[in-house]
Amino acid sequence: MKEELYKKCESYLEEKIARISHSIQDLEAALTNESKSSAGDKYETSREMINIEIHKLSTQLQQFQQLQVTLEVAKRSATADTVKMGSLVKATNAVYFICIPIGEVEIGDKKTYVIGAGSPIAQALIGKSVGDPFSFNAVSGTIVSIN
Repeated sequence: MKEELYKKCESYLEEKIARISHSIQDLEAALTNESKSSAGDKYETSREMINIEIHKLSTQLQQFQQLQVTLEVAKRSATADTVKMGSLVKATNAVYFICIPIGEVEIGDKKTYVIGAGSPIAQALIGKSVGDPFSFNAVSGTIVSIN
């Protein structure tokens, strides 16, 4: 199940990166066309708005590329007796995969919450062992297994 979750994470990141890269290319093409077609204040305003959007998308692109690095770190993480980055945690209330923040993922008929290590629920789980109780806000449970 862990391998399937890693594949879901990889394809999620690849899709996001491809979409953002395509948007940046479109904006750069629009910027080039804007350079050829306008003059005056309207021209400068349009160019600046395009540049701001390119900067926002570039920042998002860097964040998703950093998540790819985090995913690779999680993949190299060996199974341990305590919850850590890369752990697949089965609890009495849900299944959590501590990796990158994606949210709910379905594999077959099983739902797994793919969460980042910095998330509050992951922080409540990290360092715990099988049989340990945990709680976060109104969510509480006991760890059943760690893979």
